[in-house]
Amino acid sequence: MKPRKIVVAYSGGLDTSVMVKWLSEKYDAEIIAVTGDLGQKTELIGLREKALETGASKVRIIDLKEEFIKQYVWSALKAGAIYEGEYPMACSIGRPLLAKMLVDVALEEGADTIAHGATGKGNDQVRFEVAIQTLAPHLNILAPVREWEFKSREEEIDYAIKHNIPVQATKNNPYSIDENIFGISVECGILEDPTETPPDDAWQITVDPRNAPDYPVNLSISFDKGIPVILNSHEMPPVELIKKLNEIGAMHGIGRLDIIENRVVGIKSREIYEAPAAVILHKAHHELEKLILDKDTFRYKQNVSNKIANMIYDGLWFTPLFESLMAFVDSTQKYISGEITLQLYKGNITVLSRQSVFSLYNEELATYAEGDKFDHSAAKGFIHLYGLQFKTLSTVRNTKKAVKNINETVSL
Repeated sequence: MKPRKIVVAYSGGLDTSVMVKWLSEKYDAEIIAVTGDLGQKTELIGLREKALETGASKVRIIDLKEEFIKQYVWSALKAGAIYEGEYPMACSIGRPLLAKMLVDVALEEGADTIAHGATGKGNDQVRFEVAIQTLAPHLNILAPVREWEFKSREEEIDYAIKHNIPVQATKNNPYSIDENIFGISVECGILEDPTETPPDDAWQITVDPRNAPDYPVNLSISFDKGIPVILNSHEMPPVELIKKLNEIGAMHGIGRLDIIENRVVGIKSREIYEAPAAVILHKAHHELEKLILDKDTFRYKQNVSNKIANMIYDGLWFTPLFESLMAFVDSTQKYISGEITLQLYKGNITVLSRQSVFSLYNEELATYAEGDKFDHSAAKGFIHLYGLQFKTLSTVRNTKKAVKNINETVSL
């Protein structure tokens, strides 16, 4: 069915800037460009004017920062969702919210089609389309980058120049940059060669740790039920807290990540990320959980954290399993309240202090000094019972092995 009204996920980057013009030429349809403000900075400058000049009949820029942090970032933080042990997934976390925004606008505007600018081998095509199909299965989806005639970013840049479309990417600066308040991802260009060290101009906000201040800075972060609420004794709203941590962390070289990761579509990619606030908060939250959660819950949650991280990365936020796993996570966070003090210094984070009224650390049980109240005499019986199944197993197997050896000797 030929689209009548198309809602376009518009970032103002190379792909979506070219896409609006391309769609306006290909289809005789009304095009509504929609941008979700997740805290990106330079991308929003002149965005409305550029979209209108390149073929959009209407532009909507929606402030989603607070919803993003409260409903999505905090959920991922409580879950301890770090993809493949390194990536706090700032961009991945934003995708389900952007997909929801696109669906909401399409329904409000009476659109029949949603178009996105994700590539045919990227993760975002999966994240957007699975979410849209789940939230509004009746809507059509277009992915122009998968079908148009351009075979490279250089060809897109030529098209943009030909049609006077202003874009940040150039043939000399081919980076693809995606930014929100929780982090920045940078790919393409020289970064596609994993043997190459990221050049200085690839990093957008963080100071090279070698050039960071020669003095450390201490941060005290207080959590309430797994959510950070106080920074250095000052209660802060979510957006302000994240911005402050980004500012301080970036100054001290915190949050630089250079990762080879497994994409949803089965290929490996190399990207660099800058996420000072995310790295700081995940470190503090994890330390608080180690202090408060019982051993079995803590160990089991590690598996759940890994599963949730994979589901977020793979675009499965709006699914029954994700909802169920998050119910478990929320139950683990009831007592995750307390304060963690960290020291930042030249790209490194050191834990200085941990405290909580729900702490399970008992100094009288842990100490080896005077005042030790641990019942050492109970250890012998505990170890006997703890290892009994393995002692029994070994005895049986060794006995059968001895009988087998005797039988083999007799047969000779």
